[in-house]
Amino acid sequence: MRFGKMGATLCAALVAATLMLYARPSAGAAQNGADTAQGPPLKIQVNLVNLFATVRDKKTKQIFSNLEQSDFKVSEDGKEQKITSFSKESTLPVTLGLLLDTSGSEQYTLGAEQDAAMQFLTRVMRKGDLTMVMSFDSDSDLLADFTDDLSRLQRAIRRAQINTPGGQGPLAGNVAGTVFYDAVYLACHDKLAEEAGRKALVIVTDAYDEGSKLRIQDAIEAAQRTDTVVHILLIGDPAHFYVDESDARKISDETGGRTIVVRSEKNLQQAFDQISEELRSQYTLGYYSTNSARDGGYRKVKVETTRKDLDVLTRRGYYAPTE
Repeated sequence: MRFGKMGATLCAALVAATLMLYARPSAGAAQNGADTAQGPPLKIQVNLVNLFATVRDKKTKQIFSNLEQSDFKVSEDGKEQKITSFSKESTLPVTLGLLLDTSGSEQYTLGAEQDAAMQFLTRVMRKGDLTMVMSFDSDSDLLADFTDDLSRLQRAIRRAQINTPGGQGPLAGNVAGTVFYDAVYLACHDKLAEEAGRKALVIVTDAYDEGSKLRIQDAIEAAQRTDTVVHILLIGDPAHFYVDESDARKISDETGGRTIVVRSEKNLQQAFDQISEELRSQYTLGYYSTNSARDGGYRKVKVETTRKDLDVLTRRGYYAPTE
């Protein structure tokens, strides 16, 4: 499935969402008795906020998986929130998107990336998990839709090819590019939006965008709206190509993921192993927001522990519902 030539669709989707937001009736519009009767359960449903968090020691970076609900504090826009649900997640199914950068900057590392990615899926996937595989360069390709079939996923990973002028791949000879932002948006908005439970993207890239029709903020917002954590393994050839660590960290930090700088092919598997460990060592915290407004606005979230020696990794905010 080719995601290409969807620039107009992407922009139209954003414009439509904006128009729908402004076209909605005001909260003070008159409602009949039936609507009023249905109000409370709807309010409870849309105001529930779920957060997936990973906790590490600030110095050793060791993951802590033995904390209790009383060890956490959650605030939204500076106001403390009451945690109403808590669990330690090690077996909860996860829906993954594996994205491989196949632009020219990855031509010397793609083989090692494919090997490490296949080993990663073999180790991390458990019963109930689903994974899709995408590649992106001057366009985005869906190489395998969501499946639990490891053989199918491995074949999809092997089909990824470098797409650069004079190189291999279906667009060989065409203008080079790396639609990094578009790929993140498409993976979240078009594929992960309808999936439930834990969701994550694992992206192998140098994070340099060239040619996307959307902005980095659009990619971040798509991930936040779909509750998707984005992990980035930053790898490339800094001697010949630009490696954008700043953009990578911005996306991962805002969504509760990690950016791991891979200095060499030898460290690639270690980076995948770190992501695998985090996916299987998370806490789930839920709360009902004290802000009941359904205005579609962005709300900042902060999760802390009562222990000063620990760091909490989780998304930095979410968008309130509009209906």
